[in-house]
Amino acid sequence: MADHFDIAIRGCGIVGRTLALLLANQRLRVALIQTAGASSAAGHSDVRAYSLNAAARELLASVRCWPEGTAVTPVLQMQVFGDRGGALNFSAREQGVDALNWMVDVPALEAQLASAVRFQALITELNEDTANAPLTVICEGRASRTRAELGVAFDIKAYAQHAVAARLHCALPHGQTARQWFQTEASATAADQADILALLPIGGETSHEVALVWSVPPAKAHALMALTESEFAQSLTQACHHSLGAMTLRSERAVWPLQLAQASPWVGSLPGHSGRSFALAGDAAHAMHPLAGQGLNVGLADVAELARVLGAREFWRPLNDLKLLRRYARARQADVQAMAWVTDQLQNLFAQPGALWSPVRNWGLNAFNQSGPVKRWATANAMR
Repeated sequence: MADHFDIAIRGCGIVGRTLALLLANQRLRVALIQTAGASSAAGHSDVRAYSLNAAARELLASVRCWPEGTAVTPVLQMQVFGDRGGALNFSAREQGVDALNWMVDVPALEAQLASAVRFQALITELNEDTANAPLTVICEGRASRTRAELGVAFDIKAYAQHAVAARLHCALPHGQTARQWFQTEASATAADQADILALLPIGGETSHEVALVWSVPPAKAHALMALTESEFAQSLTQACHHSLGAMTLRSERAVWPLQLAQASPWVGSLPGHSGRSFALAGDAAHAMHPLAGQGLNVGLADVAELARVLGAREFWRPLNDLKLLRRYARARQADVQAMAWVTDQLQNLFAQPGALWSPVRNWGLNAFNQSGPVKRWATANAMR
């Protein structure tokens, strides 16, 4: 196309739009390209909510896209339950903060970002596959078509789990508490995986609404999807030990496979385009288990760092300079790998069957819960 842009962003999800706004604030001309390969969190944004930390909140507020009202629910407490009596509790009061994190309604956040993009004169939204720009940032999601076309490796470890997501109304209010259960059947074999059930508070501070993310073996996921609405709600009520009373489905159910993945390289030259480079961000660069709720936080941290690196470049260094882009890749890959390792190890710990592992992991939960300064330090780092 004839127009020249400073940067092209492929993918119009939360990560792509946030990056576009950050770069436009630096007076860069941005082409925001909707592509067929782009997707927002596997296409299930209508039933899910995101857990966002303080850094993500500050970033979205900086581009005036932090939602308000019932679209945001501050989480004051988090309760984690093991499969044999282990328990771990976190509280905002214990940390001396207003909230541990914030549950944000995905459609509300997407609408806020879309509106901000439309009113930003330096961002041009395109439906075409190409744009004349020295740097292309790929934010298409984990099934990125552009990443595949470039031949970038995407190393995948597939978990023997699918995530089942839905929204529900509960008889009892959620009390601004996020709840998570790790459940392993006593008869589990080495081929089985633990159920990881999370009920996340949404709809505002006094709401009875929760977002469900239930990570289960594929066969169980298909069985849950085949249940009637009342059967599904009853099964869930029993699985969470009636903690919020009777439940009623308020949305369609969604299901998708879970994986741990990492792209390599994150930056490089565009083949066949002299003087042009690419960078990956968000799920196009990495994917991890949702048990820690850090997926979007990590993706937003990617674009925050990329925007920082580009904004701080030497006056003589062009946007497509690979040495510049490698600063971004080095800064983010270490943090992403650390978070991916933590989620993978937790998933592996509760996937171990047999009588030997159960008391060990539940003892670990209880010991960590009573660790005082260690627990406060770990919680503070997770909230950043």
